[in-house]
Amino acid sequence: MSDFNDIDFDRPQQKPAPTLQVWDILSIVVLLITVCIGAYYLLVFLNPNIPANPFSPQRLTANLIPTATITPISMPATWTPSATPYIPPTDTPLPSFTPVFTQTPFSLVPPTATLKPSSTPKPSATPKAPYYAKVEYIASSKYRPEFGCNWLGVAGIVLDKNGAHHIYVQVLLIGTLGSESINNITVSGTAPQYYGASGFEFQLATTPKDSTKTLFLQLRDQGGMPLSENIYINTYNSCDKNMVFITFRENK
Repeated sequence: MSDFNDIDFDRPQQKPAPTLQVWDILSIVVLLITVCIGAYYLLVFLNPNIPANPFSPQRLTANLIPTATITPISMPATWTPSATPYIPPTDTPLPSFTPVFTQTPFSLVPPTATLKPSSTPKPSATPKAPYYAKVEYIASSKYRPEFGCNWLGVAGIVLDKNGAHHIYVQVLLIGTLGSESINNITVSGTAPQYYGASGFEFQLATTPKDSTKTLFLQLRDQGGMPLSENIYINTYNSCDKNMVFITFRENK
């Protein structure tokens, strides 16, 4: 009981002084490291070229390999001398010689009369065209019976001087038929099934019509040179004359 008597219950009891634990020390160390790291990044942000920054722009620039610079090759300027035209000196013409007037000799012999030509030369005849034409007006039913009278046209053949068919010769048909303008071209040998090996054909209309020398034909070679005169033809409003048949024949 004596022990309890020595205790003063009125005086507050003193708490023991707190002691740092291991985790407290580690927390303080981590806090200090965080503050140091933050201060370091702040310095690097404000001045990236401080010595403590291993990745400063100055160090990276100093360690870069210099890039080769291409120096363009320039050709030396060449001097092109301009040609000086050579103007030859003009010759001074010598004075022309003035002939001395001579007297006309007097002659007692009268001059001979100029002989008249025995005959006046006649103009040469105009050469004939290489081909002439024979024109016939026949019924188309002789060669094209399938059309009957419902046809009007020009057909024919081209023969050489021996009477053989001459193919691939140009045949032109030009002019007017009524109010219609005609300008057609074909070659001999395009209608052999109707008129022979050199046969050709132009269809003008489906009904016969009258016309008087408003159309003409001409034979030409493959180069376009005329081989015949202009052969003017008529057309007739008749079933018996609704085909104009032309026979071109070479002159002998």
